Amino acid sequence: MSELSKISSALLTLLWIYTGLDKLIRWEESRNAFHNQTFPAELAEVLAYAVPLVELLIAGLLLFSVSRWWGYLSSILLLTVFTTYVGLIWVGAFPRVPCNCAGILNSLGWAEHFLVNLLFIGLGTFGLYQTGTKKPKASPGLSTGC
Repeated sequence: MSELSKISSALLTLLWIYTGLDKLIRWEESRNAFHNQTFPAELAEVLAYAVPLVELLIAGLLLFSVSRWWGYLSSILLLTVFTTYVGLIWVGAFPRVPCNCAGILNSLGWAEHFLVNLLFIGLGTFGLYQTGTKKPKASPGLSTGC
């Protein structure tokens, strides 16, 4: 693994641990913020539990070389969803500002938040590419000789 790949993996792992734990530590505030979103209350309740668990799961995937490719792919997918949502908020697509950001990300403006997310998508894409190029080839297996 190259030094840049290690940095990408480390930064994404820190991001997911930070945001996942922040939501769990500030559980009531986080849950209430999910219920302030512009989607149905039932979905908000599911997401209040699922999002921090998925964030921590992705961090775990990034920790091990055998699952890192999946961690990068999951990071890109989840960050794309978050970035799309932030972009919609930024352009005023929602009647109110429904944020549930972790810690210091909460202090960013929408443009900065959008750019930070794009940076992390870039790190994930770079890591995925680097991991994919180093992926071992599948063994050819046994031939029956027909």
